[in-house]
Amino acid sequence: MALIDLYSDVLDELSDYDGDELGGQDHLPRVVVVGDQSSGKTSVLEMVAQARIFPRGGGEMMTRSPVKVTLSEGPYHVARFKDSQREFDLTQESELSALRREIELRMRSSVRPGETISNQVISLSVQGPGLQRMVLVDLPGIISTQTLGMASDTRQRIQTLAKTYMENPNAIILCIQDGSIDAERSNVTDLVSEIDPAGKRTIFVLTKVDMAEANLLNPDRIRQILDGKLFPMMALGYFAVITGKGQGDESITAIRKYEEEFFQKSKLFKEGVLKPGQMTTRNLSMAVSKCFWNMVRESIEQQADTFKARRFNLETEWKNSFPHIRQMARDELFEKARSEILDNVMNLNQVPPQEWEEAIHDELWKSVRQHVFDSIYYNATEATDAGAFNTVVDIKLRHWVEKMLPNKAIDVGSDVLMAQFGKMLEMSVQDQLYDKLKGRVVEEMRKRHQWENKALSTLRIMQQSALEDRVIPDKRSWGESIQFLDRALREQRSLLEQQLNEACGPTRTQQWIRWKRLSESQRV
Repeated sequence: MALIDLYSDVLDELSDYDGDELGGQDHLPRVVVVGDQSSGKTSVLEMVAQARIFPRGGGEMMTRSPVKVTLSEGPYHVARFKDSQREFDLTQESELSALRREIELRMRSSVRPGETISNQVISLSVQGPGLQRMVLVDLPGIISTQTLGMASDTRQRIQTLAKTYMENPNAIILCIQDGSIDAERSNVTDLVSEIDPAGKRTIFVLTKVDMAEANLLNPDRIRQILDGKLFPMMALGYFAVITGKGQGDESITAIRKYEEEFFQKSKLFKEGVLKPGQMTTRNLSMAVSKCFWNMVRESIEQQADTFKARRFNLETEWKNSFPHIRQMARDELFEKARSEILDNVMNLNQVPPQEWEEAIHDELWKSVRQHVFDSIYYNATEATDAGAFNTVVDIKLRHWVEKMLPNKAIDVGSDVLMAQFGKMLEMSVQDQLYDKLKGRVVEEMRKRHQWENKALSTLRIMQQSALEDRVIPDKRSWGESIQFLDRALREQRSLLEQQLNEACGPTRTQQWIRWKRLSESQRV
């Protein structure tokens, strides 16, 4: 694993904990990309990643949650989500379209009903030849006006989210400013100057410089911006870039070629307004990566000391809370917990086969009972004779076994297994030191437990064979079948009677005797 990927995994792990658990928020460096909506913020990130990886909305807000992008150099230009093994080939347009759809889907699904943005982070890694190694976080664009359909607190939530990331004292702030609009309309510069007034960790990026040059009569205005003399903010460096030609379908290669050709012929460059090191996204990428790693080297040791101190405090608290337990190293504690959990797993072998069979039988029947009666037997009652009835039932049962029953049986079997394992944990010795750990183990087992596809096919064949076997082996099996069917029919009748009573309401006698009245829906 590359160093940058390992560092990114650390950030992902820390994001799962809140500040109280860590003894304070983590202050590890990352590059925070902020800018006004439609300022070209996301396009700058795409130029740095050398791929059109983000969905486009034509002025509509598209970045609805933070997106952490880990860039690293590699032989192939590919992208992958943290929680997925699928790799997207960024050299293929079909794969790029699929990646953009997936990002948009994840963003929209992370937003709760009635809200416009989410704090949930989407983690994406991008590898490719020549990419600068760093971790960037793309945030929703700063807005000055809320449109119809947005939640009432959208503007404030976006600013709060941006401040949360920028207030990290070791974060590199990549401030994106649209060069094609009046500087007075900027919102992001005020926000950045509030967080980093001295500009010790801010890099300023002026986008759409080609449009600015075409529309601007006074080149000194751009000179003032790139010299840090126009906006009420300071920065480590100032860059001018072009991230598009006004068309949504141009490739990164075409944009880079256009960008380099523009700056070579630019009046601003010839007149000395733009310096060679301030131009192009290529120079920007190298400068941001250099600042990022400088910040990592300066802060990582301090952050490690902070976590060590936190660990020491927790271990001291443990010693005082559990004085009767001998002091054990972290590895010993882990081995002890693992041994207890493995013992509980092995105890599953002691559960009698009959108990497994009864538990699965009962749970499976509960989950399929309504479907069996409503979709199979009730439909077959329209038949005119017993032969036609059996034919309809056989057809529907066969279709059910082929399409639904195997998967349903697997789901039920998994639930029964987890329930039985939970019972084993409850029966074991309760220890507050390990109870939370055991609970997390059960959660992980539910997430990771999978059924082999080959076993699914085998189960389907066994169920089909049992369905086709019409031979009842002995009198006992006959009796058990009759009892089961009788009990099932009685339960179904009771259920239907209960539903009918709820729909029709109490009879006149019940109204007088039990002092009940009909509801509005029952009167109708």
